[in-house]
Amino acid sequence: MRRTGKAAICRELNKPVLVETISIDGPTRGEVTIRIAACGVCHSDLSATNGTIPLPPPLVLGHEGAGEVIEVGEGVAGGPGGLAVGDHVVTSFIYMCGKCRFCSGGRPVLCVEQGKALTTPPEGTPRVSDAAGKPLNIFSGCGVMAEYATLSTDNVVKIDAKIPLDRAALVGCAVTTGVGAVFNTARVEPGATVAVFGCGGVGLNAIQGAAIAGAERILAIDTMEAKLLIKPGQDATKEIKKLTGGGPDYAFECVGAGALAEAAYKAIRRGGKAVIVGVARPTDSAGIKTMGMVFEEKTIQGSYFGSCVPRVDFPRMLQLYMAGKLKLDELITRRYKIDEAAQAFADLESGKNARGVIVF
Repeated sequence: MRRTGKAAICRELNKPVLVETISIDGPTRGEVTIRIAACGVCHSDLSATNGTIPLPPPLVLGHEGAGEVIEVGEGVAGGPGGLAVGDHVVTSFIYMCGKCRFCSGGRPVLCVEQGKALTTPPEGTPRVSDAAGKPLNIFSGCGVMAEYATLSTDNVVKIDAKIPLDRAALVGCAVTTGVGAVFNTARVEPGATVAVFGCGGVGLNAIQGAAIAGAERILAIDTMEAKLLIKPGQDATKEIKKLTGGGPDYAFECVGAGALAEAAYKAIRRGGKAVIVGVARPTDSAGIKTMGMVFEEKTIQGSYFGSCVPRVDFPRMLQLYMAGKLKLDELITRRYKIDEAAQAFADLESGKNARGVIVF
């Protein structure tokens, strides 16, 4: 069944997002249509509007969504391992083929088939169009900053229906990216010292993850004046080393800047690990003296989407929330209506929100 609904769209790079009425195709084989209840306003969406993440406009934004399945396509089985009308789900912006060496080895974030679902569902046909009938791209196989979305079942994860959907949406990107970088990529151990560069949506969740993992000391590094312990003009790397007695065991770069990745690496102690979480521009780079890598045995490692397995990690994050260990309610600074999408992006860019969420 074809449906119409409002959506946030990037029509032109470096211009405010627009809210338009779009048409969404019903599901074909292996797909479901979701009535979206909430969608987080993520920095990755902002990066798509300014060209940092090169997804071509016109683009339906949104990848951190949650909602209810309202229609299923052919071959979508119900039951414990399947999906049925009425199920609550969180969307996943990584496509998992389930067959390549990385999916088979438990690392679906590295799936070699991800290119199939960058701007369309995996089968490659645009499923949404504007009021003039022209096809629209969708953000990383999702495009869920919209009232309805049709996705592959490989891009959705069923969740407990008791969990509020505006909270559940956050595990679709920011929470899993930050907490997962700590749990899965770095494997921070109790008693460790951790530094987090950048205290936005992802950085705050890296901080949460470090606390849950039992880190003894956590340093949060940000440029917002009110948050600063290290004042302008001071050498941040030297000050961090002083504060930690030689450097943290782990440092997480959560902004997406080569200079910060370099600073995170310089800050860690001998034998420490710097984890690069933020997505930088394709032209950005970091300079590292390789001799130090040998004599100090320091490690620098990337972390994409928290090195997660969505069908394992999404429920795990939500179990931590239900147990009172993971803060989701507190992450939401403001809720917006879809018609306020442009304001939500402006607030994100200005640093006002820990997380803004569009609710439908």
